[in-house]
Amino acid sequence: MFTIGQIAEQFGIPISTLRYYDKEGLFPDMQRQSGIRQFSDKEVEALHVIECLKASGMEIREIKQFMQWCTEGSKTYPQRKALFEARKEAVEKEIRSLEKTLSLLQFKCWYYETAIKDGNEEGIQSMLPDKLPPKIQKLYDDGRSVIGKE
Repeated sequence: MFTIGQIAEQFGIPISTLRYYDKEGLFPDMQRQSGIRQFSDKEVEALHVIECLKASGMEIREIKQFMQWCTEGSKTYPQRKALFEARKEAVEKEIRSLEKTLSLLQFKCWYYETAIKDGNEEGIQSMLPDKLPPKIQKLYDDGRSVIGKE
């Protein structure tokens, strides 16, 4: 068993957030000793899932629904799986978008590094849009693709 302070430190989140999660019913089976919350391995595992779902963009009310499904047993497996499939798809889309952003940032780093070395942008401009070194061309093309589009 762990105290709320130990869990807050372990996860790097405020105690107030853990209290809020408890108040919202995200730890339905949490034990208390003399009114003090006792976090078992079950709550620690739940917190890993909660933090994962939050990081994927899910709101607390949706996480609360997931936790409710967990208490309902195996009949909610299909809903839980669908939820994770949807979150996985959303995260994969975000990763693709961030990869495009990263490509443009890497291209711009090369661009200004080269401009500094050359003392101007003329050489780079003469290579645009399709005569860049192959590795840089890929960054340019990937970064210029419409961010947010598949």
